[in-house]
Order: sequence, then structure tokens, then C-alpha cells
Amino acid sequence: MHYSTELPYDLHNAVKNTFALVLAGGRGTRLMQLTDDEAKPAMPFGGKFRIVDFPLSNCINSGIRQIAVLTQYKAHTLIQHVQRGWGFLRAEINEFVELWPAQQQLETAVWYQGTADAVYQNLPLIKSRLPKYVLILAGDHVYKQDYSRLLAYHMEKGAEATISCTSFIEKPKTPPAIPNRPNHAFASMGIYVFNTSVLINELERDAREFDSSHDFGKDIIPHMIARSRKVVAHRFADSSIHCVAQRENGSAEPYWRDVGTVDAYWAANIDLTTVTPELDLYDASWPIWTYQIQQPAAKFVFDSDDRRGMAVDSVLSAGCVVSGGTVRRSLLFSTVRVNSYSLVEDTVVLPSTDIGRHCILKKCIVGSNCRIPEGLVVGEDPEEDARRFYRTASGITLITAAMLAKL
Repeated sequence: MHYSTELPYDLHNAVKNTFALVLAGGRGTRLMQLTDDEAKPAMPFGGKFRIVDFPLSNCINSGIRQIAVLTQYKAHTLIQHVQRGWGFLRAEINEFVELWPAQQQLETAVWYQGTADAVYQNLPLIKSRLPKYVLILAGDHVYKQDYSRLLAYHMEKGAEATISCTSFIEKPKTPPAIPNRPNHAFASMGIYVFNTSVLINELERDAREFDSSHDFGKDIIPHMIARSRKVVAHRFADSSIHCVAQRENGSAEPYWRDVGTVDAYWAANIDLTTVTPELDLYDASWPIWTYQIQQPAAKFVFDSDDRRGMAVDSVLSAGCVVSGGTVRRSLLFSTVRVNSYSLVEDTVVLPSTDIGRHCILKKCIVGSNCRIPEGLVVGEDPEEDARRFYRTASGITLITAAMLAKL
């Protein structure tokens, strides 16, 4: 979608006067033991990235250079990642990515009670920046979006608040269908644009409501709609960055994933190993930026009849060594080693994991820093897998270092 330069507003200046808040404090309990030690936005994704890199990259690619990342739950790795990978902007020209840890800044001294409360507790910092617009982003979704198009729509409609979706419903079980498309429905993505003055007024009002859950989707937006405030819905398809697969098959459905369950996390990563993934990470026109430790290239060794280091239909990151093992339809993050005579199929292996000899791993997620003992077989006996590890109803087995320590 293209916005004409003849529109009666200066989009360039509007983007420069937009402050983005990335809400990255959530644990992500549906990811089970994967988030025992770090927040969901810090979870590795796609071989070399972390989930939070997607909204941050969208900001940079959209021209938004004033960004704050709000943290809370077990934020050490998230803070470390943002500090190391996102410190390249120039503060002297008012460009920055700042970390705003939960500080219990109010007299009540409580942790964030909801998404709106997280922003409310940081209102003094927002006011000090004096932005014209505030862009609220969830820090735990995977997608590509041009926020400048969202902002242009917000301005074009003269809105006080704009939601990236359509008619607003917060994660309903049975949402109403889109007109003429009975199998599709609109829902909030946790992406909002507010006029700053409106946002401040609404947050201060909501903070006085004792029966409020202090959440944008459950409280702020419904209250504004009920009182006929100018709240509009923006179709994500009008500002999403479509990938090659979507262009080739003529799909109108843009890519957006909440990888908040073990099954969804596995599926989104495994999709990247296909010939034409739904998410295009090779698009140089809309890159995903990140921080990664410098590692040597992936290495494959041994080529004899009894053992051959090989990978097929797979993605392997830097620092990986496949030493006489076989990898099929799998995604391996950095510094993973697959030792001789082992088979890894349809599996996601997180960083710094060593898979011993004669292992078989099928339809698994292997957590970071695991040492898979020699001869371990997972994916062939569902009852045994469920006894030793966490197994989803669809048959994905989650293995963590803590689980292995109990074997």
C-alpha cells in the first residue's frame, strides 16, 4: 500500500514525533519450561534472532527512532540483548532504544498490573519526551509491519486511537466474522497508536478505576469506544510486509504469529526450514536486526557409509557442527553440535546444545545449554516421552536441561 506525498499532512515529521513503547515484560507461561529463566520476548527465534527483535526492527525500518522497551519478568537476558544489539542509534539527534525496567515508581509500589498500567507507571518519562503520538507494541509477536503506514492511516482518519486489526475484540473465543468472509475474524494484535494527550488522559482516568484490570484491550479501548471517542481499526494487511510466498501464491493473509505456545513456537520455527517459508527472513529491503556473538560458519564432517555429517531441508546457524550425524527438516540455533550416528528430525534445537552419539530426536524442542546423553531416543514412544519430558497433545516433546538433570 502506498501513501501519496500529496496527503495533507507531513508524515515524515509525524514519524519523527512518534514514541514507540515495546511492552516486553511478560513471562509467556504457555511456553511452559522454556520461559522458566527468561521472558517470552527474549526467547530465541529463527536461528539467530530473539522475538523482541521483530517489533524493534519494524520500528527502525519504519523510521521510528525513539523507542523504549518496558521489562519486568526475569529480564536479564532481554536487557543484555537490547544493550548489546540495539545501542547503535545516536542520542544527540534524539534517536534511542532505552530500557525501562519496572521500578515501582508509584506510591503504591506495585509491579505492573496490566498493559495499560505498565505505560501509566512510566507516564513521567513519556511526558518528558513530549511526543505527538505514542505507538504501543507487544514485544512477543513475530511479524513485519510498516508502522509509518499505520500512523498515516491514524492521521488520515483524524483518530484519537487506532488499533491494528479491525472491529476491536480482544482474543475472543468466537469472534464475529468479517463481512463476506465467514471463516475469518478480526482481533486485536496489541498494536495501538494514540494521540499523546488522549493517552495521558485515558491512563490517568483508568488508574482511578478500582475495578479496572488496567489493560488496553479490556479496559482502555472499550471505555473509549463506549464514550464515542474517535477509535478506528486499521487492517494489518494494509501495512504488513508481505513475503515472497504470499506474493507467489496470491495470498492476502499477512504473516503474524503469536508463538506463545510450545506447538506454535515449534511450528513457526520449523516453517523456516521449508522451501518457501511464510516468513521471509532473506528480504534485504526489510531486514530483521539483532545481536549475535561472532561464531565460525556451520561445519559438516565425516563422509563414510556408516556415518555422514549432513543436513537436508534444514536451517543451521553459525557455530554449529554436524559431526557424522544426520539432520532433517530441523532448525538449529548457534553452537549446536550433533555427534556421530545421531538423527535429528523435525526438531528445533536452541543454542549451545550438545547431542550425544546414537541419539534419535524427532518432533522436539530442545532448550538451550542441553547435553543430550548418548543413546537417548525421543519421538518414538509417546508414553515414555511424556514421563520424562513435557509432551503436547499434538506430539511435540519439550526437553530442557533441568529435565535432563532428573534422568
